[in-house]
Amino acid sequence: MADIQPIPALHYNLGSVGALSAVVAPPYDVIDESERVRLLARSPFNVVEIDLPLAQGEGSDPYTHAAETLEEWTLSGVLTQDRKPTVWALSQQYEGPDGATRTRNGILVRVGVDDYGPGRIRPHERTQPGPKQDRLDLTRATRYNLSPIFSLTTRDAWPHVAPATAAEPWAEVTDEDGTVHRIWPIEDPAIHEAVSDELRDAELLIADGHHRYETARAYRDEVPGAGPQNYTLMCLTGLADPGLTVFPTHRLLSGLAGDADLRDHLERGINEAFEVEETDLDGLDPEGREGIGCFGYVEGTTGRHFRLTLRDPVKLDQLMEGRSRAYRRLDAAILEKVVFQEVLGMSEADVEAKRGLGYSKSIRSSLEMLDGGEYQAAFILRATPIEQVREVAAAGETMPPKSTYFFPKLLSGMVFNPLS
Repeated sequence: MADIQPIPALHYNLGSVGALSAVVAPPYDVIDESERVRLLARSPFNVVEIDLPLAQGEGSDPYTHAAETLEEWTLSGVLTQDRKPTVWALSQQYEGPDGATRTRNGILVRVGVDDYGPGRIRPHERTQPGPKQDRLDLTRATRYNLSPIFSLTTRDAWPHVAPATAAEPWAEVTDEDGTVHRIWPIEDPAIHEAVSDELRDAELLIADGHHRYETARAYRDEVPGAGPQNYTLMCLTGLADPGLTVFPTHRLLSGLAGDADLRDHLERGINEAFEVEETDLDGLDPEGREGIGCFGYVEGTTGRHFRLTLRDPVKLDQLMEGRSRAYRRLDAAILEKVVFQEVLGMSEADVEAKRGLGYSKSIRSSLEMLDGGEYQAAFILRATPIEQVREVAAAGETMPPKSTYFFPKLLSGMVFNPLS
């Protein structure tokens, strides 16, 4: 049973910081050093100062700096605490990598932290210890959720908040991808109750933010008893939302440039496992192709393009013994098992650590990365259907890293959820 509550929110005081666009940021895990500097040049109050903190001198602690900065901003009026709990309606109008324009709707709330299981909360991707420890240290220091987890719900509560979005939004932000984020705080207790009732029996599927949810579980276990530490910040979108899309993440291989034997070994392995058909750039994208294990493939050293189709899907039952049927049909899992592990000898840990492996969000960027010389081969994947994500999660399994690319991303800095 999902425990959905309004947020006793801390948020930016727009009268102090001006436009919200100056202080929000992409998720912490996609920000590099140069991007962080650029965001802080936009405003010294940008959320990266607390969500992606740096040590302020030798021997100093970045998490302590984040906590002290958060307190300073609150005392000085940069941040303000709502007097009444609120739910926040969020619309994101975007153009996806496929060129189509859509609007995805979500509701920002706090959700009771629960263990994984049927009818409760489901993960779908593996997590790694490093990011979990980082987020846990930040949570311990600040005692706030600074960025939302993105989850999908089997029931849709958006109709309960939609009438409130007829008014002017509290804030509007256009990010660098061109996505327009509009947000409305809603104080009406009747709407809060309607949202909570609608989602009480819903199952929640974590789409983005698995490390943050693992952090929320760990923090809850550290701070026993009743209280706000038992909740975490989420943005909830219905699985039936017309603007909900999943795009593919393509894979690239490095380390082949100076090793002709390894390139030959990879070529033989691909030809043994797949039916291989040479094609041009227009035929590279496997999206829309029917069948199990369909990929585009680019040899970076020759620039040739191929279409790959798995020769023997039945063999997957042996290679992935003990895995669910839904997992055995995942393109990302097939590629990992058949090519990365069986042909190249990579371990699951190698894949998770990205040893010899890179990722790309589009075919064009994949080709550009090959042209740059760091990578020598690219596999072009199809998007994982939402229903397949649900089936894998329902089987209690987690997918390989980067199996799904939910777009657009949620911004950090829209609203903070207190944990004390």
